[in-house]
Amino acid sequence: MGFIGFLRGNAPFLLAGALLSFTSSYGQTFFISIFAGEIMEGFALSDGQWGLIYTLGTTLSAITMVWAGTLTDRYRVRALANLVGPGLALACLAMAAVPGPVLLVFVIFALRLFGQGLFSHLAIVAMARWFVGRRGTALSISSMGFALGQAMLPVAFAAAMTLVHWRWLWVLAAALCLAALPILAVLLRAERTPQSVADATPSAGMDGVHWTRAQVIRHPLFWFSIPLLLGPAAWGTSLFFQQVHFAGEKGWTLVDYLALMPVFTAVSIAATFVTGALIDRFGTARLMMLYMLPFALAFLVLWQAESLVMAALGLAIFGIGTGAQATLPGSYWAEFFGTRHIGSIKAMAGAIMVFGSAIGPGISGWLIDAGLTFEDQLPWISAYFIAAAGCITLGVLSARARLPRPA
Repeated sequence: MGFIGFLRGNAPFLLAGALLSFTSSYGQTFFISIFAGEIMEGFALSDGQWGLIYTLGTTLSAITMVWAGTLTDRYRVRALANLVGPGLALACLAMAAVPGPVLLVFVIFALRLFGQGLFSHLAIVAMARWFVGRRGTALSISSMGFALGQAMLPVAFAAAMTLVHWRWLWVLAAALCLAALPILAVLLRAERTPQSVADATPSAGMDGVHWTRAQVIRHPLFWFSIPLLLGPAAWGTSLFFQQVHFAGEKGWTLVDYLALMPVFTAVSIAATFVTGALIDRFGTARLMMLYMLPFALAFLVLWQAESLVMAALGLAIFGIGTGAQATLPGSYWAEFFGTRHIGSIKAMAGAIMVFGSAIGPGISGWLIDAGLTFEDQLPWISAYFIAAAGCITLGVLSARARLPRPA
């Protein structure tokens, strides 16, 4: 089946995946960080204190994801969206009304759990389970929701903040969350149960087995994968979380720096589709060994950037890694460990990534308060990605011989 035929035949499911991805934006760091200046000023918080609040809330959401993510193995995406959507909307309303820093921890917890955690999880697990031969392409298309959110929402809400108080913008975000639900209901009206899909289109992992989460955790490949899971989440999140501080250190206005985001988005979209096509053709093993390198190079370029042009180059390279991230990890777990228990496996991996997004802002904020600017942290972050690339290369080389032969 050609690409156009694939789109036509699967349009409702692909659009649903993209809408789920887009709606996760209201709990993503790139959106929350738009309001960092107003939150810190309103509650008299330092960079380190704000980072600690973010770390605590996000860590709680990571712990909860270990359990909540397994629900996708038992319930339809449509049914779960009808719970997750109102949950995210309520979290947005709580942010609009939060009175102080203590309750802010729990608001961040809810935003991260329902937004970055569960909405993203629903989108990725659905694509990994529903599609086998064109899994990479399906993940590429559904992840366009992430890209559109990153491209549109920061600029639109930052501009709106000059006219409307920031708390009212969170009310708008709540309304947009709820508006997505009837559209999802229409798109998924013919959705089958997760287990029936898994049984109808089985895709086994290593040794021809559908691995359980307990078996995955005991396999060395899982542990070799942890630095890879933590890296983009921790330091990619920090790049967005500290964008107000970073732009100030570089001497750029925030508006000018945010104006570079369409460059990042355009490259990440292209990288997403290229990665999806490469997954469909070659599988994930080779790509996983290269996955960390664009991140390492991007942080080096941003460290050396003295102009917005160089910053745009750094963000473009970062977009290559981000585009790969949208498709590669979800397909990786399905390819190496099978699809029957993909919800619970991806929940564990997702919890590690959410935990990474918790510790990144906390560590970077603490270092800023200690006198090490985020700019000075960048070469060390790059070194981390190089080490993570070495870890996953060792793991994949030792495991890929056990993958089933293509039919």
